[in-house]
Amino acid sequence: MGLFLSRNVVSFLVYLSSRKIELAGTEDMACLISRTGRHLQRYDKGCRQVVGCIPYRYRNGGELEILLISSQKGKAMMLPKGGWETDESMEEAALRETMEEAGVKGKVEKMLGKWRYQSKSQARTYHVSYMFPMLVKEQLEFWPEKTVRQRRWVSAQEAKDICQQWWMKEALDVLISRVMQEQMRGDEL
Repeated sequence: MGLFLSRNVVSFLVYLSSRKIELAGTEDMACLISRTGRHLQRYDKGCRQVVGCIPYRYRNGGELEILLISSQKGKAMMLPKGGWETDESMEEAALRETMEEAGVKGKVEKMLGKWRYQSKSQARTYHVSYMFPMLVKEQLEFWPEKTVRQRRWVSAQEAKDICQQWWMKEALDVLISRVMQEQMRGDEL
């Protein structure tokens, strides 16, 4: 169904451009199609290079909230992440993956860290994941993986409880610690 939808979107855009019709916001329409395949995928010593973001915002009197997404193949909730490709910077890949999977845009901040972990689907394969915090500025109504993923805003503690992968829990700990340090610095001023 995703491929069918993507073809419809592309056909619609071609039709609009042939008619010289402009719609507000069409500059972002090309982003409605996820990248697929691994021909541009980065590897380092056999480890697939993965990047992602921890999308966050502040609600209810400054409470930190984290955006989690469902996996494509199940109901597990996780952080958006995916392959870092050879034609993009780490930050560009993190932004792209987060927009494709979670449908949010924002500012990528200083890297939280690097984690090496074993693939769940391929027993002898390892991934190296680089994670960034992203302060969410915009939540899209339509995004490439809307039909295959759910998204949910939760408290930081709930995010740690829900995420099943140890390295995602560690990345959340780093973000929470960083946010607390920044809040303490702000209180001192």
